[in-house]
Amino acid sequence: MKKILIFLCLNLFLYSNEYKIGVVLPLTGASAAYGQSALNGIKLANSMQGSLDNGDKIVLSVVDTKGDKLESYSSSLRLVSNEKVLGLIGEMLTANTLQVMRVAEEKEIPLIAPAATSDRILDKKNFSSRVCFNDSFQGESLAKYVFDKLNYKKVAIIMDQSADYSLGLAKAFENEFKKRGGDILNTFKINSGDKDFKTLIAQLKNLNIDFIYLPLYYNEAALFVRQARNLKLNTPMGSADGVADKTFINLTGDTSKGHIFTDSFDYNNPSTDLAKEFIKNYKGQVPNFTAMGADAYFVMIRAMNNCLSNLSPKCINDEIHKTNFEGVTGKISIDKSGNAKRSVVIKEINNQSQIYKDTINP
Repeated sequence: MKKILIFLCLNLFLYSNEYKIGVVLPLTGASAAYGQSALNGIKLANSMQGSLDNGDKIVLSVVDTKGDKLESYSSSLRLVSNEKVLGLIGEMLTANTLQVMRVAEEKEIPLIAPAATSDRILDKKNFSSRVCFNDSFQGESLAKYVFDKLNYKKVAIIMDQSADYSLGLAKAFENEFKKRGGDILNTFKINSGDKDFKTLIAQLKNLNIDFIYLPLYYNEAALFVRQARNLKLNTPMGSADGVADKTFINLTGDTSKGHIFTDSFDYNNPSTDLAKEFIKNYKGQVPNFTAMGADAYFVMIRAMNNCLSNLSPKCINDEIHKTNFEGVTGKISIDKSGNAKRSVVIKEINNQSQIYKDTINP
């Protein structure tokens, strides 16, 4: 009996195929913290499920976009043309993800974005999808929480006019907050790379506001929060998932105490068996973008397994767009447009840790 089993295993090994999934992430540059975190999740997911149900091996082909739009496009094209990948995962920022989507659509290769939340990023796309929520949902969710649960009625918004991510979140938050009866007293515009917010902080001090909404990426958000608290602007603040990475806390230290934000996942509240298994294998606090990267991988593998009789990019793409899956970050369903339906988690930073506060369902 043992000889038969050994023979079958050897036979499976000798005749199994190897397929590649392209991973396109910012591993260096200004947004490297997002990319490194997602890659950690993708690698762990691959170690947990490194082959298809028929024994065929899955190999990751990883490229660094350096957070650059041109590199996002060219590296994705190399993966498809030279590496012959069956699917793509990436990027992290909306502008760069659009470049990866260009390749996916041109070459008809399925793409799953772990964190590109812009509302319209999937418009007129056939081979692209995401496992994250969109900006409208997370912006509206925080507006509801701030108005209903925290009873804040007067708000100022600080948005990055050079980032689609920030513009979309600001608009969604403002519309929902006004709809509920709240007042937006002022909206201030900054640009990516700004470092001195002293004039803006002085203006905010003259406003009678309950809350400041900062839909920014972690670099600008951290600089603003640190400067504001050092200049004795003590108004409560909140952000979106751009500050979900631990880097935001590292950059702000104690000055981010009380900061609230929207997120996709809470390490202390795993809601699925896969989440519990993933946390056990990770052996530590699982960051949000690590979990999102893992879910992008698991959704891709699930679709590939559903196509074993016809393992083609088209079949994989069709199966991704039928996803109903209990992932690491919770239940995820993906529709024909590639958009994901999922919950939003509200967190607060306290003692330099992310503390779960609430869950808002779609």
